[in-house]
Amino acid sequence: MLVAFSVAPSGNGHDDASVSEAVAAAVRVVRESGLPNHTDAMFTTIEGDWDACFDVVKRATEAVGQYGSRVSLVLKADIRPGYTGQLSAKVERIEQALGD
Repeated sequence: MLVAFSVAPSGNGHDDASVSEAVAAAVRVVRESGLPNHTDAMFTTIEGDWDACFDVVKRATEAVGQYGSRVSLVLKADIRPGYTGQLSAKVERIEQALGD
């Protein structure tokens, strides 16, 4: 399973610097989890089983919650039992299709 999520604090008038700190706290949780992951400008994507992925999403959301009275969470999941390594394999298939 792949889970792409974005989490950010709201509710206390935080500026961009404190939002960056909050997002860094979430990414720290992800990286310490040991799950394969990728962070870009919009989302962090993790790969693992249902319980592992949603445990990480929950802990990352709780970490961000320390920075505001509310938390915004957006997520998208690709649930495909029996497949692993899709975090990179999906991109590789696109690159092959492009001929790069």
